[in-house]
Amino acid sequence: MKVKEIPYERYTIERLKAAFDSFETAAGAAKTAEEFLRAREALLEERKLFDTAVSLANCRFTLNTKDAFYNAEMEYYDGILPQAQELMVRYGKIMLSTPLRAEVEKKVNPLCYRHYEYDEKSYAPVVEEDCREENTVVTEYSKFMSGMGVEFDGKTLPLSVVRGYLQDGDREVRRRAACAIGEALEKNSETLDGIYDRLVKIRTRIARKLGYRNFVELGYYRMGRIDYNREMVETFRANVKEDIVPVVCKIKEQIADDLALDRINFYDDAVYIKGGNPKPRGNAETIFSGAVKMYDEMNPEIGAFMRSMLENEAFDVEARDGKWGGGYCTGFAAYRQPFILANFNGTAGDIDVITHEFGHAFAAKKSFDGGDPELDVGGMETAECHSMSMEFFCEKFMHLFFDKPEDYCRQHLLSSLSFIPYGCIVDEFQHIVYENPDMTPAERNEAYLALEKKYRPYLHNEGIPYLEKGTRWQYQMHIYESPFYYIDYCLAQTVSLSFLVAMKEDYQGALARYLKFVSAGGTKRFSELVREAGLPSPFDRGALAELAKKLLVILDEEK
Repeated sequence: MKVKEIPYERYTIERLKAAFDSFETAAGAAKTAEEFLRAREALLEERKLFDTAVSLANCRFTLNTKDAFYNAEMEYYDGILPQAQELMVRYGKIMLSTPLRAEVEKKVNPLCYRHYEYDEKSYAPVVEEDCREENTVVTEYSKFMSGMGVEFDGKTLPLSVVRGYLQDGDREVRRRAACAIGEALEKNSETLDGIYDRLVKIRTRIARKLGYRNFVELGYYRMGRIDYNREMVETFRANVKEDIVPVVCKIKEQIADDLALDRINFYDDAVYIKGGNPKPRGNAETIFSGAVKMYDEMNPEIGAFMRSMLENEAFDVEARDGKWGGGYCTGFAAYRQPFILANFNGTAGDIDVITHEFGHAFAAKKSFDGGDPELDVGGMETAECHSMSMEFFCEKFMHLFFDKPEDYCRQHLLSSLSFIPYGCIVDEFQHIVYENPDMTPAERNEAYLALEKKYRPYLHNEGIPYLEKGTRWQYQMHIYESPFYYIDYCLAQTVSLSFLVAMKEDYQGALARYLKFVSAGGTKRFSELVREAGLPSPFDRGALAELAKKLLVILDEEK
């Protein structure tokens, strides 16, 4: 079935409450584990229908944030999601406390029980109204950013399109694009600062009502981080500062020399190849045609899945007014159908969409077909391994998209390594903000600038309107919409780069390990998946230094 033909009907909170009540009654009356599990299965089936309806509504809202019907649907779900969360917390409590637990637990993945415990730590009825307000403000930000135009070269363009010019081969074009972005953000600074300030205070209020000192601890529980904690993340960031930042700084010095630049300005940071980063040939149709050939040759199962995505029109990649400005992969579980939204802008980032987001989609499909519905594809760090690693497995086929595929592969490796320090900035920035929720906008910007100097000391922002004040974070949507998500990209990037090292030695062997990794979904811990794939953990002492050393060898070999 084509995605646009999937029927949508609002799933009401009353229906979900009725499903829970039926489960609660049946679970309480169950005499055997089998009876209890049948009741659980019925509730999870209803939860699947609920999640599908929410996902459909959100998808169609992001395709056109001006659509009145789906605006209303999102307002409805923003209002009732806290109640749905409460029901699932109560479900988890029943799973934890049933007298039949010893027998039930033999049939349920033990990781589910850790998530039940974390769900209980993340929500209570006392914060229902606050969570509803948080959802509403997040949606407000999404709509605002989707509608914000950037004046560039006499046109009003979406932010996602103008950001593409930051990779242009002409430095003056890049400078003007950066200035245009800064001016657009500054024009809307009161709104952007106001929305974030409200979100910080709402989340802090929720955390304190639940008994936490600030939002940081609650944020980790919300992310379901059952395999690592704040201290481990801090150690990872320290290792990035010690082992990755010096390597990136050295690489940036070499790039500056290659491009004959006196220094790396903000508008130079996304350029890695002399003359500008490589741009793919043709249009969207050309790219998708190449993607079919790529995945067919890579692996028959992956190729068949790519064809099914196209047949079901499960991509929307055209940038247009009113469309949400980011990119994502979502899934409609009741139909076992993933969907990818993106905003093509003519850069190499368009290829990243059909590799990165497709990696998410393939993992979702594997989960739909044989995974655990409660554990899905795993935590965000695991999910991002699926997507970021797929990017590197696709490098073998870049001749299908670029005149100089070697330039793309070099740029991709350099940008992937350079990304890790930036991701640490985003993560540490959020820790600082939520530990100091009364910071003023100026203080937040100062904190961001200090982190730039810590993790990207080579970068200069001077002379760029507004952005030189430390406001780059304002168009990093995750900071507003998904707090503490971003470090998962960094952890996953180290795993994907380790897969790159492995595939240089044995491509088919590495691909087989990757497919096993993806097929396990969330049924195993992140650390277990990484270990079984024969890769070093991002948290291992010395792992980042060893990885950087191997990547530098690859870069030297590919010059």
